[in-house]
Amino acid sequence: MASRAWCETTHLFEIEGGATASSLGALPLFELGSEFFAWIELPRVLLSDVLGDFSSLTVRGVGFEWQLEGGQLHVLGMPAVVMWSETTVAGMMQGMHRMVGTERFVLWMQAGGLESVDGDWKVISQAESFEAGFAELANYALTCGWGAWTLVSIDRETKRAVFRTQNNWECIYQQALGVRWGSGLTAGKFAGYCSRVFGTNCWATQTCYQAGEDAYDEFVVEPSSESPEERLDALLKADKRTRADLAAALERLEQENVERQRAEREARQRLETIEAMSAPTLQVWRGVLALPVFGSVSGSRADRIMDQLLADIQRTGSRFAILDLTGADVVDTNSADHLLRVVKGVGLLGATCVICGIQPAVAQTMVALEADLGGAVTKATLEDALGYCIAHS
Repeated sequence: MASRAWCETTHLFEIEGGATASSLGALPLFELGSEFFAWIELPRVLLSDVLGDFSSLTVRGVGFEWQLEGGQLHVLGMPAVVMWSETTVAGMMQGMHRMVGTERFVLWMQAGGLESVDGDWKVISQAESFEAGFAELANYALTCGWGAWTLVSIDRETKRAVFRTQNNWECIYQQALGVRWGSGLTAGKFAGYCSRVFGTNCWATQTCYQAGEDAYDEFVVEPSSESPEERLDALLKADKRTRADLAAALERLEQENVERQRAEREARQRLETIEAMSAPTLQVWRGVLALPVFGSVSGSRADRIMDQLLADIQRTGSRFAILDLTGADVVDTNSADHLLRVVKGVGLLGATCVICGIQPAVAQTMVALEADLGGAVTKATLEDALGYCIAHS
């Protein structure tokens, strides 16, 4: 409205606060249906000079309000958006159609319409009858780009209704694309209204197409034994799968891969934490070192334990090294072999390796594996191991 467009004849209609808004000749800026106001002749002036600045207006009882600082448009007090039907909307819908194909596209659009009628029904339910409420809702549709809506007939006994629309945004974008997919979202809304009027699940069948050769879109709404979900299942069972199925499967695989990678990272972090906890060598008595071991004893971990323990034995001149396995899981041949390497390494430095804290289950496994700990001394607890070392110092 603030554009610097020129006009010579101006179509006036009321704006809140007493201002006026205009349209260019026979091409109004705001579609007002068949109602026309006074026409006046103006000299060649800037449109913005005629309008001035305003932030709200009312068209056929429908309030439009622009919150310019926040960049929002509200229609009837609810957030709204304005998009070019022949470009922006057409591009968006064409992208969706390419992903899912015509049958599923129409099905999803109608299902979306069925799920979007709560706000519409508030308008309808305030009227004395469905017909009157629909007429009020059709007025809102007319001012907001949904075209001219008409309730052709409704039969509550046979539960059948016929609706027509002209210049609906769905047919406009399809005309721009040169296709005839049908006005699925509008059809879903009509089916949603009738589901509440008739008290049963309904479905809309489009019988005329303005995007084709017809002068309007026409929809016949009747009861249906199938829900949108059941119709979708029927498509899948008929093997009418689309790229959307492949995309969905790929997305699930990618999500599973992400979850698996996350679990692996967490497992590695836990392992690193455990290994870090078991790393310190403690001098618990003169000439006695102790090293607590947690978790499993892998080959690389056994190498780190042995490197550190042997270096500390040599540095301190200790005669005893206590390996506390209270928190260790030595449950297979490889783990026992790794432990034996540590014991032999300690012995080669002339020190005695004292093992304590072996759990019963671990002891049974080591016996079954016939694991030979060589010259290592075994004790039940760390206290017993320390007592042994002190007594033989």
